[in-house]
Amino acid sequence: MADRRETFERELAPEPGRTALVVVDMQRGFLDPGEAMEVPPARDTVAAIQSLLALFRGKRMPVVFTEFVYSEEVPLLVGRLHPEHQPAKPGAPRGFGLPSSSCLEGTPSADTVPDLAPRPGELVVRKRGYDAFAGTALDPALRARNVTSLVVAGTMTDICVLATVIGAFHREYRVTVVEDGVSTLWPELQRATLDIIGRAYGRIATAKEIADQISSWSQ
Repeated sequence: MADRRETFERELAPEPGRTALVVVDMQRGFLDPGEAMEVPPARDTVAAIQSLLALFRGKRMPVVFTEFVYSEEVPLLVGRLHPEHQPAKPGAPRGFGLPSSSCLEGTPSADTVPDLAPRPGELVVRKRGYDAFAGTALDPALRARNVTSLVVAGTMTDICVLATVIGAFHREYRVTVVEDGVSTLWPELQRATLDIIGRAYGRIATAKEIADQISSWSQ
């Protein structure tokens, strides 16, 4: 298959004054050690995401956080496929395949990790599925801020990040995925998903490459 990198770089480059940072699901339920749905590589991306948060905040550019939440009041299929999200019974064992209250609504597990905590006034979109656009106010909130380009970081690359990138693409957003700011459990899935995104849905760049580009923009 022909390489489309040059075309993607030209057509999908972030636009000055119209770019937002979207941090996907960097929650305690995925990053805290010992959690049933822990994604250890996600902790390695915190520094890269912090650097972009500092840059976007310093330039007063929009920052958005998404958080996956599960609730028994909305018993969606995801809770049956991933029982770890279901409420753990007091004293019962927790772990892979067991009800563990992972990202359960109203618990600390559902919160973004303190090292990346949203600041007052920053948009936090709580979602009940993988795609941050599906059934949420994310799209109108971005359009109200005149956003047309997204820089996307977070976890997991092959699930919620990919679903959100595809959702953004189908809404005509120009997407850049932060290569060293996304994570999943296995390196082969990381490489394959970034390859899929880079062939069809968005451009791939490191946090430094993105920062160098945005730093050149005037306030």
